[in-house]
Amino acid sequence: MKEKYEKPSVTADITVFTVKDKELKVLLVKRGLEPFKEKWALPGGFVRIDESLEDAAKRELEEETGVKNVYLEQLYTFGDTKRDPRGRVITVAYMALVNSENIKLKATTDVSDARWFSVGRLPKLAFDHAGILTYALKRLRWKFEYTTVAFSLLQENFVMSDLQRIYEIVFDKKFDKRNFAKKILSLDLLKEEGIKKDVSHRPPMLYSLKKDIGEIVEII
Repeated sequence: MKEKYEKPSVTADITVFTVKDKELKVLLVKRGLEPFKEKWALPGGFVRIDESLEDAAKRELEEETGVKNVYLEQLYTFGDTKRDPRGRVITVAYMALVNSENIKLKATTDVSDARWFSVGRLPKLAFDHAGILTYALKRLRWKFEYTTVAFSLLQENFVMSDLQRIYEIVFDKKFDKRNFAKKILSLDLLKEEGIKKDVSHRPPMLYSLKKDIGEIVEII
C-alpha cells in the first residue's frame, strides 16, 4: 500500500564549543564523502530507524570526532526544503560546551579530519551549518547570561580573573574588573576557599561554586 505522505530523512548535527588558547572555538569535521566532500561541517549524520535523536547525536559525535560522554542540549530543528542536495532532510541540532583539555580528537568513519576552529576565523561550512552555528552561539551567550554554565570550564577552585576571562572570550568584549567582581559576588553563588598561594603579586582569593544553585540565575 502506497504511503499517503513521503517520509523525509532526519539528521542530528552537533555544535561543540570550548575555550582553548584564549579563544572560543568550535569543533568541525572535514567531510570525506559527497555532497560537500573535503568541506568543513559540524559533526553529525543520519538518525537510524531504531535510535533516539539524542542517541544518534552522541553516536555520530563519537564516530566522527572521538568525543564522548558530553552533555548535549537540543538546540533547534532546521527544515528548509533546500538545505541538503540529497533530498528532503530535516536536522535536529544539538549543542555542547566542553573542557577540551582531556579530549583527544580522532577522525573516523566518513570524515577525514576533526579540528577546533576559532569562531572568529571559520572556513566556509557545508550545508546550512553556518546558520546553525550562528544560532548556537546566540544560545551559548544566553546561557552565560542566565545560568552557571561558564563554571564548567573552570577548575573546582578558581580566582575571579579566571571567570572574567571566560566571559570576555565568549562575548568577545571586555568587562570592567571591579564591576564584574561586584556583580558576581552580589549573586551569592561563590564560596571562599582561601588565598591563592605561590604568586609573586598580591594573592587573590580562591572561590568555588556553591552547590544547589538554581537553574536560572541572571549572571550579567
